[in-house]
Amino acid sequence: MSVSATDDLLADDAQKRAALFYLNEAWAEARLEGIDGDCLAQASLFTAFAELVTTYGEDAVAKFVEGLSTRVKNGEFSITTARQ
Repeated sequence: MSVSATDDLLADDAQKRAALFYLNEAWAEARLEGIDGDCLAQASLFTAFAELVTTYGEDAVAKFVEGLSTRVKNGEFSITTARQ
């Protein structure tokens, strides 16, 4: 992998971490204001899919969504807590 490609991956990773930080902060603030977690999740999904459709188009997003059922069943989105 070239230095430029490595730099691009690091920059992309930094943006993803920053985005996750901002989303977690907004989520926590909304919860403190009394917004239900389910409402937040649905609004977040709508916003995310709308952005993906704008960026990649409906067909590409529809293809992406087809694989979500399997990923959910495989536990990719389950948060497990460590037991001590």
